[in-house]
Amino acid sequence: MNRSLSFLKSCTTTRFAMMALSACLLATGTAAFAETVERIVAIVNDEIITTSDLDKYAQRIKTGGMTDDLLIPDEATKQTLLKDREKLLQKMIDEKIIDSEVKKQNLSVPIERVEQEIRSVAKRNNLTRDQLRDAIRERGIEFSQYQDFIKTGLERQSLVEKAIASRIKISEDDVMAAYLQENGGADSQAFEYTLARIFFDSKKGGAPAAKLRAEQTLQRLRSGTPFDRLAAEVSEDPNFEQGGLFGVFKTGELNKSLESSVAKLNAGENTGVLATDGGFQILAVTKKRVIPDPRTEEARAKLRGVLYERAFKKQLQNWLDQLRAEAFIRINPK
Repeated sequence: MNRSLSFLKSCTTTRFAMMALSACLLATGTAAFAETVERIVAIVNDEIITTSDLDKYAQRIKTGGMTDDLLIPDEATKQTLLKDREKLLQKMIDEKIIDSEVKKQNLSVPIERVEQEIRSVAKRNNLTRDQLRDAIRERGIEFSQYQDFIKTGLERQSLVEKAIASRIKISEDDVMAAYLQENGGADSQAFEYTLARIFFDSKKGGAPAAKLRAEQTLQRLRSGTPFDRLAAEVSEDPNFEQGGLFGVFKTGELNKSLESSVAKLNAGENTGVLATDGGFQILAVTKKRVIPDPRTEEARAKLRGVLYERAFKKQLQNWLDQLRAEAFIRINPK
């Protein structure tokens, strides 16, 4: 205990002695060195962010230096950060908490993977590895710094794929719903229908009698009798299959009159009595699903990318908010 107190006194005395010496030198006009203590603007877990860190970060953004597309995806974001130092700090905090999570989950990338990515970057730019290294050095960046930048980016990418990207699912129905919202109208939508039918043959007693049998059957359907049971009992289809299965058809494969009757139905619903070759029929839609329409394929492919980006940004922000809530973050007042 005494040793601790003695050490504390020693430090205090030395501090005041240095202050006195500085005052004396300044008073006599003698030149003296001064140590500048840099201000810490934020602490994130066990990492600090200083004023010079912020300055360097802003400079990299301004000059198009090494910045992560994950957090700074476009020019608009860059300009916003350069104009608002508070948002710049928040972006640096995001980087710190992501890197903390990388360490927590032990997602370190080996040097071999870093080299593989560097060679891929060189190839995409029609350069050799040495030419890429020289180009980087010409911009005033040490190649070792670039290697660290690539390593960090790969580690962040691994974390984000695990936490976010692997969980985003954009279904064909999602794409089609968005397409219809943007373009309007169901005419551009394509479906695949599985149809069943109950057929009434005009050869058996003539057309009026066949139509009467069809209308009586329709009344039983409306009263709740299952379609497949009635099909088995009363259908006069010579090619009858179990359940009255008629076939699977896509938009455009049925004649216009028949398709207009089917298109407005959902799975489990049936038409009224329809005239057909050789008699009358009642059709039921047993399954109905949206299918890719070649007429809109290119537009839908682009829209799928847009939907993914929207979902990714939303999930990324939610994930970052969660990490922030779990992290220790202290922002020092100016």
